[in-house]
Amino acid sequence: MQKYRNKKTVRDGFTFDSKAEAIRYLELILRQRTGEISGLSLQHEFELIPKQAGERSVKYKADFAYNENGKFIVEDVKSKATITPVYIIKRKLMLERHGIRIREIMT
Repeated sequence: MQKYRNKKTVRDGFTFDSKAEAIRYLELILRQRTGEISGLSLQHEFELIPKQAGERSVKYKADFAYNENGKFIVEDVKSKATITPVYIIKRKLMLERHGIRIREIMT
């Protein structure tokens, strides 16, 4: 069963959770080719809370991460439906633990 109504989309051998995410990937690839950004990575994973006795670690997986003008950018493609309470907590933990404010690309 699919979590949201988005349709999985494949581009360049990568599977994206939505068409909007696949389109954003193509935009970022173009920006990387023109030198606007560098070091583009997909599904970049961050540990938010380490593993504890009897518990798994809590992780956040960003849609994209890259360098822009010397700054490390973490980006997520979002719709109103995908801004869930769990996502909001992870977004806050990213800022608190890693000092990274997630750039949300709204669809």
